[in-house]
Amino acid sequence: MSHCPADFVHWFRQGAPYINAHRGRTFVISIGGEATSDAGFASLVHDVALLNSLGIRVVLVAGARAQIEQRLRDRNLAIRYHQGFRVTDDAALDCVKDAVGSVRVEIEALLSMGLANSPMAGFRVQVASGNFVTARPLGVRDGVDFLHAGEVRRVDRDAIGRRLEDGCVVLVTPLGYSPTGEVFNLVAEDVALAIAGALQADKLLYLTDGNPCQDASGELIREMDLTQAAARAETLPAESEGRRLLASAVRACGFGVARVHLLDRAGDGCLLQELFTRDGAGTLVSGDPFESLRRATVDDIGGILELIEPLERDGVLVRRSREQLETAVEEFTVVERDGTIIASAALSPHPEEATGELACFAIHPDYRGCKRGDALLRHVERQAVQQGLRTLFVLTTRTAHWFRERGFEAGSLDELPGTRQRLYNLKRNSRVFIKQLVSD
Repeated sequence: MSHCPADFVHWFRQGAPYINAHRGRTFVISIGGEATSDAGFASLVHDVALLNSLGIRVVLVAGARAQIEQRLRDRNLAIRYHQGFRVTDDAALDCVKDAVGSVRVEIEALLSMGLANSPMAGFRVQVASGNFVTARPLGVRDGVDFLHAGEVRRVDRDAIGRRLEDGCVVLVTPLGYSPTGEVFNLVAEDVALAIAGALQADKLLYLTDGNPCQDASGELIREMDLTQAAARAETLPAESEGRRLLASAVRACGFGVARVHLLDRAGDGCLLQELFTRDGAGTLVSGDPFESLRRATVDDIGGILELIEPLERDGVLVRRSREQLETAVEEFTVVERDGTIIASAALSPHPEEATGELACFAIHPDYRGCKRGDALLRHVERQAVQQGLRTLFVLTTRTAHWFRERGFEAGSLDELPGTRQRLYNLKRNSRVFIKQLVSD
């Protein structure tokens, strides 16, 4: 096996802020029963244990649909659904109990592994299960009696919270109990939604069989707001998993869950990639924008310095000190993505000449070619027009073609404001480009 220390160091440094940010947070993870037959299921459960070892409060909701249906087939019993819910008679309920118990034991065994050659060597995970969910019967709908199929009535938030405070992974199955001692078969995804809402979880993660969030060209849609998610759900078949999960994601955000993630569980390490890298591996649904373009504040100085330092080192940008940035921070616009500054631009106005300088224009290498530069430039141009400026100029040594393609024309040093001419660095020999601004 080949090793690349540089790649490891880069990944570790990129992931470190997320490790710190996630510590002490509450994540609810929903896994379907189909996952237990996947070759990578043991690795997936070990990744859940790894999250726990990093100080993340994990509630794992494990479905058992595939195991239930296999037991029904083995006993030559009918598989009946109506409106997306299983019609659960006495015989089916026996299969449900058997399947759910089997899945729970298998997960507990994997979470208990601590062999020297296992991913969790030397770390012991405590697993807590219990009657955390009170349920009620679905009853009769459209003339169909669902019998032992139920829905969540209440989640014992305090009981789950105490187990999480003790450092346990809380394992919840799709069974609910009534005050009269009845057992009800529940939909695992609905249980996860109810628990996430009750706990006001920081994240709800649905691990799916494939990802329903792809655009017309088959590319993964990385993030959606609530309006986009609801509209996407409407385009999917009525009883499809994708429609159900997107609708659940919208509801979860309405219940106060900060973010909902839809992940294709087939990807090895999908949980780790989603949680510890900027772009993740799945689709994020959030009521708050995942990426925002906004005016910079003093708190952004560190992020701007980190963004522009490689460009300064290569001579693409003029070197700026922290003090210089702090003095001019009100001139800066930044693009923030999940807490990281990935783009910046400054508009330095010269109102007497009705012109402004576009400076410190930088896009993180990982996010170039995605039209962010165009959006940032348009934003700065609108700012300039609002300030009464008629032209925008930029000094560049290497990106002349990019600005020319966007309407900038070659200019001369004599066309710059006098104060800017006096600050011109002859050693850099930057080229001057000027754009006439047009109000919207």
